[in-house]
Amino acid sequence: MPDYGHELRFGSFITPVNARPQRVVDLAVLSEDAGLDVVTFQDHPYQAGFLDTWTLLTWVAARTSRIHVSGNVLNLPLRPPAVLARSVASLDLLSGGRAVLGLGTGGFWDAIAGMGGPRRTAAESVSALDEALDVIRGFWAGDDPDPLRLDGRFYQVGPAERGPSPAHEVPIWLGAYKPRMQRLIGRKADGWLPSLPWLKPGDLARGNELIDEAAAQAGRDPRDITRLLNVTPGDTAEDLARIAVEDGVSVFIVASDDPAELRRFARTTAAEIRERVAEARSGHVAGRAVAFGGDPVPAALAARALTPGDRGYARYTAGYFRGGDPGLVLRPRTPAEVQDAVRYAARHRDVPLGLFSGGHGLSGRSLNDGGIVIALDALDDVTVLDGHRVRIGPGARWGDVARELAPYGLAITSGDHGGVGVGGLATTGGIGWFVREHGLTIDHVRSVDVVTASGDLVHASDDENSDLFWAMRGAGANFGVAVSFEIDAHPVGAQIGFAMLVFAPDDVAAFLRGWGTAIENAHPSVTGTLMIGPTRPDRPAAVQALVVVDSEDADTIVERLTPIGDLAPLVDQSVQLMPYSALLTLGPGDEAQHGRGEPVSHAGLVRHLTGETTEAIADLLATNSRFILTIRSAGGAVAATAADATAYAWRDANFLIAALGGGSPGYEESWRRLLPLFEGTYLSFETDTGPDALAHAFPPAHLRRLRDLKRQWDPTGLFRDNFAITPAADDPGRTRAPTSEPTRR
Repeated sequence: MPDYGHELRFGSFITPVNARPQRVVDLAVLSEDAGLDVVTFQDHPYQAGFLDTWTLLTWVAARTSRIHVSGNVLNLPLRPPAVLARSVASLDLLSGGRAVLGLGTGGFWDAIAGMGGPRRTAAESVSALDEALDVIRGFWAGDDPDPLRLDGRFYQVGPAERGPSPAHEVPIWLGAYKPRMQRLIGRKADGWLPSLPWLKPGDLARGNELIDEAAAQAGRDPRDITRLLNVTPGDTAEDLARIAVEDGVSVFIVASDDPAELRRFARTTAAEIRERVAEARSGHVAGRAVAFGGDPVPAALAARALTPGDRGYARYTAGYFRGGDPGLVLRPRTPAEVQDAVRYAARHRDVPLGLFSGGHGLSGRSLNDGGIVIALDALDDVTVLDGHRVRIGPGARWGDVARELAPYGLAITSGDHGGVGVGGLATTGGIGWFVREHGLTIDHVRSVDVVTASGDLVHASDDENSDLFWAMRGAGANFGVAVSFEIDAHPVGAQIGFAMLVFAPDDVAAFLRGWGTAIENAHPSVTGTLMIGPTRPDRPAAVQALVVVDSEDADTIVERLTPIGDLAPLVDQSVQLMPYSALLTLGPGDEAQHGRGEPVSHAGLVRHLTGETTEAIADLLATNSRFILTIRSAGGAVAATAADATAYAWRDANFLIAALGGGSPGYEESWRRLLPLFEGTYLSFETDTGPDALAHAFPPAHLRRLRDLKRQWDPTGLFRDNFAITPAADDPGRTRAPTSEPTRR
């Protein structure tokens, strides 16, 4: 069988004996310290000599910070799938997206029956697992407003409320040896997890064939299914590397309770497997010919380039809301390879060009149909430099950044979701949970390395190429590919206050006016977001508020929240202390991106929530359309930076109003009535394009300067697919932009 091309990962398989419980946990911590990627435990709830595996998983997750945790595999008959779904989602949220669900049909039926569980035949156990997968996936679909219902032979559910959604798209690995189970993996699971000592020669190849065939019949890409293998310390790196290349196994999990064997596997065996597989793969891909429009892709990029049908291509066909089908995805790993990618794209000006930083975004302009996408997700390093300065790659996500900075007591004010990519936000603005206290993300960017349209690598800061630095902070997508940022972080406590409040106001417009006044008068440590759906005359409005108070003191948090909580009757409330890094992991992660088509999203910035503005918002909410309206705090420290200091200009705006969805004639007409009330537009939440969108996004003087700089840095308009700024006409009678030679690296 072919190598599926997956990244190699390694793990441990530890016996959860209760005689020495702390030693079991210590082995899990050792697994993380040694560099392993996952730690797993067998699950036999009926065995008195074993710890309860689920309790152990939660304890291990709390004792570690990076490694993933999983059962190997959990005993389904004794773990009801509805409860298991919520347990896994909860653990995933609490651990920052580190839960994996390894499942098995059970076996040992006498012992299971002795614990009060069902007694099933082999055929019944597979059917029950099939139903259980639907139950688990159904509960994880927390964004589906419809109750979950399933009337199966073995499991009956509903109507039941869904959720919570996990922090990331939790993979489900099935332990399987027989054809029917392998076909189930192909149809519904994410990974195949057998044990090498139980396999006969040829079993891996035969199992892969069945899984691949079933996946194809179900409309799935077989290459999206991970192949795993439990191995022993005696299995050699040579043998395991051969299995990786010939049978597509990419995750090797060693079964051992010996600390020395775990360290040796992690540091020696794994390294040798990686080296051997890399050598085999380089020989395989060295001659790979990838071309676009008849133009061969440079060799350094061809090995990782993706075209429709390639394994991994699907990742670049869906954003958070919008979809695409690019003709070629280039995935550079270094700034030099980004230069090659830009030069290659410049030879294909007749097709769209998308820049994909690695996270999600609302406008979705990083994808396209039939064009080229330069994906920067491999440039994801986060390095703490001297003082509070941090070097960050564009492919990192803000949740990753928050987790890396947490041990230093630092944070960077950024977007309100950890799945957002660094590159897109740090070149647009950055309205996040600390915006009123610390301003925009771009206000803390101290330099950026950019690959320009000519393919040059340029350093931009206040001291070097300062005009380009000005443009990159607010209009960066038009001027090049950012490959590295240096950003100043700010101190943050071990915990912050986070409140979720649900109001039921009698008068939405009056409530919004009160909200605006309360937020503007609040302490700068208070930042809030409102989320409102369309209102109906026959039911009361429900307004959800998410509020952050940057304080560790409970009394201070309550004091600063009280004026907000008094605005209208509360029907639900939750106030808790949590690390900032944990806040950015709440909700579905970047992996769960399934956007398709062309969704509608609009945005506008206002100074105040005046009577005229709030009445217009109330009219919009009354339209017969489906959408979510959000009102985010801006203001505060944003105004401490001069309006002309960056390409982002709207420093006096205290609120960002954004609506996702809608599209009906009544909705669009109501939104147009709001436009004259706006200061400007925040482009990351806007799907309209063209001159009108740019006129709302930048004041006239800013737009003139941007057009002059566009003529200097990208005169042919290579970067034009994310709210294109047209270069200024080369008019001898007008003042020209500086033409001195830029500083290049």
